[in-house]
Amino acid sequence: MMLPAGALAQNATPAVDKSQALDQLKARDQELEAAREKQRQSAEAEAALKREIEELSADRRKLAQDLIDTAARTRATEAKIEATQQRLEPLAAREAAVRKSIDDRRAVIGEVLAALQRIGRRPPPALIASPEDALQAVRTAMVLGAVLPDMRGKVDALAADLAELLNLRKNITAEGERLKAEIAALDKDRARIAALTDERQKQQGEREKALAAERARAAELARQTGDLKDLIAKLEAGLDPAVREAREAARSDSRPALSAYRDPGRLAPAIAFASLRGQVPMPVNGVKLRNFGAPDGNGGTEKGLTVATRAGAQVTAPADGWVVYAGPFRSYGQLLILNAGGGYHILLAGMDRISVDLGQFVLAGEPVAVMGSGSHIAAILASGSSQPVLYIEFRKNGTPVDPGPWWAAGEGEKVRG
Repeated sequence: MMLPAGALAQNATPAVDKSQALDQLKARDQELEAAREKQRQSAEAEAALKREIEELSADRRKLAQDLIDTAARTRATEAKIEATQQRLEPLAAREAAVRKSIDDRRAVIGEVLAALQRIGRRPPPALIASPEDALQAVRTAMVLGAVLPDMRGKVDALAADLAELLNLRKNITAEGERLKAEIAALDKDRARIAALTDERQKQQGEREKALAAERARAAELARQTGDLKDLIAKLEAGLDPAVREAREAARSDSRPALSAYRDPGRLAPAIAFASLRGQVPMPVNGVKLRNFGAPDGNGGTEKGLTVATRAGAQVTAPADGWVVYAGPFRSYGQLLILNAGGGYHILLAGMDRISVDLGQFVLAGEPVAVMGSGSHIAAILASGSSQPVLYIEFRKNGTPVDPGPWWAAGEGEKVRG
């Protein structure tokens, strides 16, 4: 007995629906399993990092060295990301130009191809038919003789552009994959720095009460003080006399102590700051905006250097020093002041977050802060710029000095991230 076609369709529909439902369930199960696997890998990576940190925490030297090494990798990766993005920009611009060139010639070549197609449908008449036909044939030959070489040139140019377009797409894809890998490495190192910093702060728990008192005193001085010179003077004056004298005398001679410089467990500057001219690395990757001594737009001159950075850029200590202030101050946003010994102070301002504490001794290259996604310095905001900007100032006995002679070769002229 034959079933009506409608009945067959009705019987087939539930089967199709059931099959689709099963496929959807299977796809969801696969997505859920992939998410679980990703979560498991993330948990394993976090656990492995914690184990590493626990092993490092037993040795303060290893912890400090790992912080410096990780910060250096982070800075290097930030520079690679910036370089990759700079390589991508001209590639994308060239791709757009090639596409436009192809589009501009597509109409002309289409007209020529259409003309050839019409000639193919209506071939030229035989020469022996009549004089009129002969004349038409000659004219057609003249047209083809003029058109075909020109078209051949255009087709060759089009083929070259298409080949270049294919090569550009390959390069853009390769650079995109490289950028993705660099961003993943950056995220991993940032997570490591956060974990190392937490462990370092935890190790200072025993002095938390004294630290709280220092923070309160520094905050009160910041409220009472009108400028940076007074703030530095009052902060240093409030120190224990023995501590202050030790810092002033720290490596005040010019003899390099290279062995001490290689010791991540040192508790005082290995080399006198005055002797570091031409050797100090920039504390952040970025592009220099204003130089020391340049007009500040208010009738005065710049007392420091401003550098535009990437959002979330890592800031490292340019030299060994003790943290004498870490917190907000006036129109500078977050301000960090390092006593580099011998009467020298390094001021860094405009960061989003500071990761070191008052009284702490930090090593050159150690991560000390992170930039935000926009500017925190009132003077920069007033100029209409919202990009992250780090302000750097060197002072000797409270007076600003030109940081130019201290920067390592090339860094003072062009600071690139």
